[in-house]
Amino acid sequence: MMRFNTPTGKQEMVQNHEGAKAFAFTPALELYTLVATAGLSDKFYEKADETLDRLRSLILKNDPVFVGKVAVYAREQMYLRSIPVVLAVELARVHNGDALVSTLVTRIVQRADEITELLAYYCVSNGRADQKKLGALSKQVQKGLAEAFNKFDEYQFAKYNRDSGISLKDALFIVHPKAKAEAQQALFDKIVVDGLATPYTWETELSMLGLLSFNSEKQRQVAQQAKWEELIFSEKLGYMALLRNLRNILEASVSSEAIKKVCGYLANPKAVTMSKQLPFRYLNAYRELKSLKSGHTGRVLDALEDALLVSAANIPGYDADISVVIAADVSGSMQKTVSAKSKMQNYDIGLLLAMLLQSRCANVVTGMFGDSWKTIAVPKKNVLANVGEFHRREGEVGYATNGNLVIKDLLKQRKVVDKIMIFTDCQLWNTEGGQETIDTLWKQYKQIAPGARLYLFDLAGYGTTPLRLAGRDVFLIAGWSDKIFGVLQAIEDGGNALGKINEIEL
Repeated sequence: MMRFNTPTGKQEMVQNHEGAKAFAFTPALELYTLVATAGLSDKFYEKADETLDRLRSLILKNDPVFVGKVAVYAREQMYLRSIPVVLAVELARVHNGDALVSTLVTRIVQRADEITELLAYYCVSNGRADQKKLGALSKQVQKGLAEAFNKFDEYQFAKYNRDSGISLKDALFIVHPKAKAEAQQALFDKIVVDGLATPYTWETELSMLGLLSFNSEKQRQVAQQAKWEELIFSEKLGYMALLRNLRNILEASVSSEAIKKVCGYLANPKAVTMSKQLPFRYLNAYRELKSLKSGHTGRVLDALEDALLVSAANIPGYDADISVVIAADVSGSMQKTVSAKSKMQNYDIGLLLAMLLQSRCANVVTGMFGDSWKTIAVPKKNVLANVGEFHRREGEVGYATNGNLVIKDLLKQRKVVDKIMIFTDCQLWNTEGGQETIDTLWKQYKQIAPGARLYLFDLAGYGTTPLRLAGRDVFLIAGWSDKIFGVLQAIEDGGNALGKINEIEL
């Protein structure tokens, strides 16, 4: 098995975006961190087109099979949708000589709308905007999408058959899928004649309700309440749809029995696992409800907390014999939204992942750093509420990037701990000047705590780290999903951050 993250001890020394000493990643490690944290939107230190240029450069620097494995890892393990599409299309531009691209395309297309999303990005990537924008489509992309067409049933196609620049009908004519059964061919024929049955979804049901006339506002509200209750008890309201519509449901004043049904589904361990939601989706929902004046709000907030703890249950537990320090970077660069349409910041994601990890530690100190480092004690179970507490107190430490103060404080106390977990964008520097970087302080700390391990959770993927990684009990993990804790477990078992990716078979 090829290993991509073997220690060399020769990481190139560079400068990070703050002008501080840093260490460059290998091309494989840089690709992994960029992909795991890429919203393909402007970041604090990097514009979206600069990120895309760097991604294209890294695809050329890495083995094509490894690039494919990264795309599969992002889709299947990190539950990301856009970046695997980008990787597949960009890989097709430079490597289209064998079945790698078609295999990859088929595998990452897991929703019917990803067929048209991939074709739309293909046009963007290749600079095509005219009527023949999908002419001369890559043969391997075409083959992969043709296979993908056989993955979906009528409901799945109809649910995502939207009026957009590239429709499912367009895609069908372009890729010419070969049906694997007569029933599938009949389904393709329905797409051609726009004959797909209207699916029963919350969007279609509410749209039809919106077309009706009512004699009064009261009558309209009663109808909305009845429709939401119908959707809830039908058990056809998907998990993500429920999460997105909690505010609408509460504002519709549904019955206590309906709320009980909603909360039971939200916190159901199997439903949580199957939904594959990124943790910050729960934080979004929690914040949407916090100010809502409903007698059921508290009950729903508790259900969201319970749902998130299902994710935490898979995090390696650290018992009382293991001491842990968890530090969250709340610097200005972390307070950049992950996309133009989102209110969620890297800062929020770091706090949320930190609080998830904190919930699994028996002996843990948590805190945040900016101009200074401050510990803050919070309870274990209220993960979402804990994020709010840290957010409320962010100004107490300022907005610089002095992550070195976490290690400096341990040295000052001569306190020996087993693990130090830092959630950051890795653009750390010492605003006080001098030689007390986190790298030099770590060398000193290892003298008094030789068994200590330092974990950097990279939330931005800029391609540098403030510490040399090789052979120094320093480990890097990247991403926004609770699945990063699976990588943490792999490290605990003697692996490395890229080991899980390299195990993927294409």
